[in-house]
Amino acid sequence: MGQPAILTVDDDPSVSRAIARDLRRRYADRYRVIRAGSAAEALDVLKELKLRGGRVAVMLADYRMPQMNGIEFLEQAMDLFPRARRALLTAYADTDAAIQAINLVDVDHYLLKPWDPPEEKLYPVLDELIDAWQAAGDQELPDVRVVGHRWSEPSFQIRDFLARNLVPYKYFGADEPEGRRLMEAADAGPESIPLVVTADGRALPRPSVQEVAAAAGLSTSPGRDFYDLIIVGGGPAGLGAAVYGGSEGLKTLLIERQAVGGQAGQSSRIENYLGFPDGISGAQLTDRARRQADKFAAETLNTREVVGIRTDGSARTLTFADGGEVSAHAVLLATGVSYRPLVADGVAGMTGSGVFYGSASTEGPACAGSEVYIVGGANSAGQAALFFAKYARRVTLLVRGDSLESSMSYYLIQQLAQVANIEVRTRCQVVGAHGEGHLQAITICDDKQGTRATVECGYLFVFIGAEPRTDWLGDVVLRDEKGFVRTGPDLLVNGVRPRGWDRERDPFYLESSVPGIFAAGDVRANSIKRVASAVGEGAMAVALVHRYLEAQ
Repeated sequence: MGQPAILTVDDDPSVSRAIARDLRRRYADRYRVIRAGSAAEALDVLKELKLRGGRVAVMLADYRMPQMNGIEFLEQAMDLFPRARRALLTAYADTDAAIQAINLVDVDHYLLKPWDPPEEKLYPVLDELIDAWQAAGDQELPDVRVVGHRWSEPSFQIRDFLARNLVPYKYFGADEPEGRRLMEAADAGPESIPLVVTADGRALPRPSVQEVAAAAGLSTSPGRDFYDLIIVGGGPAGLGAAVYGGSEGLKTLLIERQAVGGQAGQSSRIENYLGFPDGISGAQLTDRARRQADKFAAETLNTREVVGIRTDGSARTLTFADGGEVSAHAVLLATGVSYRPLVADGVAGMTGSGVFYGSASTEGPACAGSEVYIVGGANSAGQAALFFAKYARRVTLLVRGDSLESSMSYYLIQQLAQVANIEVRTRCQVVGAHGEGHLQAITICDDKQGTRATVECGYLFVFIGAEPRTDWLGDVVLRDEKGFVRTGPDLLVNGVRPRGWDRERDPFYLESSVPGIFAAGDVRANSIKRVASAVGEGAMAVALVHRYLEAQ
């Protein structure tokens, strides 16, 4: 495949020659340095490299270019070489643009011009970018291919799982020519759908998500039997704890049953998270956090469901659904919450066939020209409305309450009001879903008008409240009447510690009724349901785990 490439893009010939000269001086023995005089020329170069099976390690783009600036170029270049590291060349006056690039297109670094001397200001940055590219794997792996039916829940589950875990894949309908060719090559019949063809050419008929995870290279087995800290749940709280646990030297395992990122990972754009003034998608935030956790040697376990927990002396042992077990000195419960099912005639039978829980971003392009309805009035529903409004003919937000003010952030309410094809209807609820094979219409009860009407609807996305995933805890730890885990001060009744507490101290702030078992994020009783607070609790939990371990 030849040497991997370092691509530079700058419309100023003198700058272009200078950076290419400096790069060749240090990297020419290992990398092919390519320079382009415009973003359009650079995209043509990347397309040619892609067709020839080439590799790109690093892309450096000047911010100020005519027709297409550096941010716009890097955004398009990511589609061709998503594994390549990205840097923006910018003048001091354009540092705001560099911050925007970091937020919008996940730029890894920005370089101020001039970069003299390169030994101090250029080469250390390039060395770091190249190291990151090599660590992530310097081969552009072929995509996983999925053959399925458009309105099939099993097909949707596979696509959604791959998308939420950031595994590149291509989807083909079973009635499309390429889909039929793949099925014929795999000697697979209709009973094999969904069919997954792995990057190395193996065909998996009707696979489980565990089989898909293993085939995609996701870790599904723990590397050891005992850890310092095991985190159950890979949302913001769990990821925050994994980063801080790993960075502080704890042997840390993060267990996620579905997709790292949790509900936050499905958000199309989070705009009130500290440090991202232009917002960041849940997928980008999740990917960065996962990379940080990997950097600090925190281990991630995918598609493993925890069904039990017990104390074994000073150890805390978790049981998996398949009967396997893993133990640690301390356990952090960060399982978050799940969306409450919509109870209405016909809804259950159409889940995955037009009715979806969460934003299901894989369905965005398919919504083009359709009538989309979203049930819910919290931030997640508002973010989904803004996302699907880019594709749908019209998006209608159905809110049971009298207004959005009590449940949605002010900035989101303002944004919704500015989008012409978004309508907000209050005191409305869905009471029925109809369709042959997939969703085609819904019945809406309007309590404000006292009317009931059936309307055309191609897609229904549900965001109605949250339920904690804590049934598997049984009576091991105390929970409130809704199932949320009680911690710290909430465990003390008139100053009395919980029954069975065997320490001479009160429970730590995030500690449950069992010493050494902690809870953070949305699963914790009386927690603040925001991404930033969940991340903060995850970090705080690691500090409390240290205090717990020191007292052992």
